[in-house]
Amino acid sequence: MNISIGGYSFNNTYLEGKMDVFGYLETVKYRYRMDVVDLWNGFFIDSGSKPIMKLADESYIRKIREALDEKEMRVVNLAIDGAHLWDPDEEMRQHLYDNALLHLRASVLLGAETVRIDTGGSYQDWEKMGEAQFEYTVKRYQQFAAYAADHGFLIGPENHMGASLDPNEMKRLAEAVDHPSFGFLVHLGRWKVDQAEGDRIVAPWAYHTHFDVETANSDHAIETIHMLQESGYKGYWGVEYNALGNQYVETELLISKVKKLLVDADQQSGRGAQHDE
Repeated sequence: MNISIGGYSFNNTYLEGKMDVFGYLETVKYRYRMDVVDLWNGFFIDSGSKPIMKLADESYIRKIREALDEKEMRVVNLAIDGAHLWDPDEEMRQHLYDNALLHLRASVLLGAETVRIDTGGSYQDWEKMGEAQFEYTVKRYQQFAAYAADHGFLIGPENHMGASLDPNEMKRLAEAVDHPSFGFLVHLGRWKVDQAEGDRIVAPWAYHTHFDVETANSDHAIETIHMLQESGYKGYWGVEYNALGNQYVETELLISKVKKLLVDADQQSGRGAQHDE
């Protein structure tokens, strides 16, 4: 099945010093028997440099690529923190932009197929973008989308922070950027506005998805899968759950839930289980 495991799912294990990026690759490949990874840059940044989260040097990135190639694994998504677009402070915006450029280079080295760089703003609150913020955000995503097109990947934000928590703002942004290599990592159901319709509003631009436990347990989970498939979505169904307990077991349980949802969705639509392993 087209399922991936978001690297952030193992953040607590990483913080405890029990996992690094290479351990994550081993875990995904040999514990969960998957050939794709949903990388998170938190595994290979300088954790003491927040909020910029300075990227590891290029030689380390190349080692990650070597490990991926040895295991015949693909990066279906690279989620990047510390390089979001907007900050009200002009100097900070420049630092974030410089960091984004370094991460774009890393995305190419890693062979990422989709890349998430956020809009900026608060992780808790949403707000519509002002004119200056909107113009700046559109310009940067157009620049990044052109780079992505030149290097064979898709790019855009997750509904993760600030204005991106409003699906109407995401739609407005996508229409303004107007580039085939621009889209969204849709964290299903994570909206501050239009909760019931949010996933449907942004579905035409979805390039990757994340399920959490709440989404997987939702009464509308199968309906959401059907809706995305009918909108043309053919990407991966990522699971992302930073559990407080045993992260290996909790992640496995979430994977099982999502697999069952996908099978049930296919049976209801008459397609049968036709997913790639």
